[in-house]
This record gives sequence, C-alpha cells and structure tokens, in this order.
Amino acid sequence: MKNTTQQNTHLPAIQTQQHQTCFTLINPETLYDPSAFGYSHIVEVQNFNRIIHIAGQSGEDIQGHLSSDFTEQVQQTFKNLEHALHAVGGQFADIAVLKVLMVDHNTHKHDILIQHSQQYWSDSRFPVCTLIPVPCLAKPEMLIEIDATAYVL
Repeated sequence: MKNTTQQNTHLPAIQTQQHQTCFTLINPETLYDPSAFGYSHIVEVQNFNRIIHIAGQSGEDIQGHLSSDFTEQVQQTFKNLEHALHAVGGQFADIAVLKVLMVDHNTHKHDILIQHSQQYWSDSRFPVCTLIPVPCLAKPEMLIEIDATAYVL
C-alpha cells in the first residue's frame, strides 16, 4: 500500500515543525486520493500512551457567543479543538479520527470545511473523517460540530 499525499501551498501553515505520531495514515493506490478533500482513508494506531476523546466542539467562543456565519463557526470550532488539544498536551497532528456534523450540508459549506482542514493539516497528513449531514444540532443556531480522537505518545 502506498501512502499518497499532496502539498497545499495556498493557505498559511498552522503546524510548522515535524511532530512524531503513533499512527500511520494510509491512502492505498486502490482507492481514490482523498487529500484534496482534507481527509485520509485509513489510520493504523500503534504504540500510544494516551487516547484523547474530544467531545463535539462547535462555534461558540469562551463566552458562549455563536456567530450566525458558517465560516466564523468553522473557524471557532477549529480554535476550540485546538484549545482542547492544548489542554492535554496535544496538537492537530495527534488527531487520527474526526466526526463532523454539518447542518444543511452543501458544496459551499463542504469547501469551507476542506479549506480549514488544509490549513490545520498543512502537511496533508489528514485524519480519517466522517461528515454527517444533520437537520439540526443541540442549539438551533449551531451549524457545525466536530468531535475528535487523538493518540498521544
């Protein structure tokens, strides 16, 4: 199996240093290359010290305010994931699995999600990801929620 990746040169890199992980991302040649869509097909986890499960994060800021703009909610959701990771000594490179719940999914919203994924995983080492379109979330004004599983050495 070959692990294929693409470099993203259009967005600023969030991660600038190499980070050792305890998992391998695999995109076999027998499946299409998903990197343009900001995810990988398979993750194999070995030799980890801690499993970190992060509950679904949404676009609420620390005061609980939630923008009505989808892009702003996505930006805040990724910031919230970053805060959660930092609280346990992790970083985006430690995330192996994402589950994305999106209200009123459409191509434009999906493209926004992909752009942010490419920004936070600038090395194209995308976690495996499942996108689930939903009619609503916990609050009527919530448009996106992302939960994550990270493996930390």
